[in-house]
Amino acid sequence: MPLTLSAGLVDDIVLQRDAQDRANVTVRGAAPPEAEGAVVVTVLRQGFPLPEWEERAAGQAERGAWTATLSGLPVGGPYTLTFALAGQPESGVTVRGVLVGDLWALAGQSNMEGVGDLVDVEPPSPFVHLLDMADRWRVAEEPLHWLCDSPDSCHCEVTGEEQKRLQQETRQTRTKGAGLGLPFAKAMVEATGVPIGLLACAHGGTSMQQWNPELKGLGGGSLYGSMLGRVKRAGGKVRGVLWYQGESDANPNDVPLFHERFKALVANVREDFGDPNLPFYTVQIGRFVFLPAPGEEWTDPASWNGIQEQQRRLAAEIPYSGVAPAVDLELDDLIHIGTQGLKRLGRRLARIALHGLRGESGPPPGPRLSSVTNEGGCLRVRFDGVAAAGFPPSLRVTGFSLHDENGKPVPYIYKAMVDPAQPTDILLWLIGPVGQNWSLQYGYGFDPACTLTDADDMAVPVFGPISL
Repeated sequence: MPLTLSAGLVDDIVLQRDAQDRANVTVRGAAPPEAEGAVVVTVLRQGFPLPEWEERAAGQAERGAWTATLSGLPVGGPYTLTFALAGQPESGVTVRGVLVGDLWALAGQSNMEGVGDLVDVEPPSPFVHLLDMADRWRVAEEPLHWLCDSPDSCHCEVTGEEQKRLQQETRQTRTKGAGLGLPFAKAMVEATGVPIGLLACAHGGTSMQQWNPELKGLGGGSLYGSMLGRVKRAGGKVRGVLWYQGESDANPNDVPLFHERFKALVANVREDFGDPNLPFYTVQIGRFVFLPAPGEEWTDPASWNGIQEQQRRLAAEIPYSGVAPAVDLELDDLIHIGTQGLKRLGRRLARIALHGLRGESGPPPGPRLSSVTNEGGCLRVRFDGVAAAGFPPSLRVTGFSLHDENGKPVPYIYKAMVDPAQPTDILLWLIGPVGQNWSLQYGYGFDPACTLTDADDMAVPVFGPISL
């Protein structure tokens, strides 16, 4: 009678590495009632034992149970692990596809859940696995999020046979679901060689209040409680969080509360995940092709731009955070980033994460507004964090607008260009002097035409109003 395994490892699991690039895990299972003695483990990679991991003493079997502790399993994989009673290879139980690397939680609303067309999606990688919404580890492939599979009521309100019917129908009819998580993970693996595990936690159409950490006592009945539970089931530690949310809060009632709600979310995540410096990287909400109902007036974009500006400022205010712009990316419907844009966005987040991991030895984090100076007939807009090659000199620069003291756009910019002598700067040529209490914005409105990206395809965030 072989050993059986009940806790600690499953096929395709990703174990979070520690600061020494190792993973430690305790596994448990049942043993034959008469079995007593040492339990050994053999770890194979590509069919060959790892050095010092062939029939390595790991634990003990007694009274119908066994326990083994793996200490120092190195970064990499996929590994095949076999646990057996010492001298009894026929008693072995095997786990396959185990990776040691970094775990990243994917959270927020629909653009993180993924609503890109399922056409020409990012292909899977053997070094990127997913803890899906049914709490099963598997090789990650699009779509990552299946709300209908979740046992948590915050994601799926039906259970039993009704849930099974919903799952079957969804799998037969789904045409959207591409996201940014897989492109992010593959870019990280390419840059570091470290495997990645993704935790699918996002849910479309959700607000900051629905993600309120104060609701965590509801467990799977709240979005925050569900995310926290999934992190615990993944081992309790993650390398960081990717967050894309804000569209549902772009209204006059929620905009004034967004700043404090977001700061509270980050603080609670770091406390509950046990890491005060946990990286928390966000996406600035992008474009919205707003269609008013018949007879309805066009809505003021102040709330939409207000969320974008707060996201930009929060990334600078909160340590170990960053923001990836999406305003220049194409859509697959009125509000959701398209599949090809999501691939670019995932790679942008990876560059920001790599900068956070490596500091000055890593890639630049992307353009961030540094200063605006009036040079008489011309505004000089300077950016930090730009690629070494700067902005492409041939780039047709669009997206800037001047606004008067009442916030009304003033068509004073007749030429916008990259400064050939300083390619981190943009020159805005004006037809007249700037008025008192005027301001500058980039990406004003719901659906602006913004083209400013540097040589590494890192975009300028929406910003403003910036007082002149």
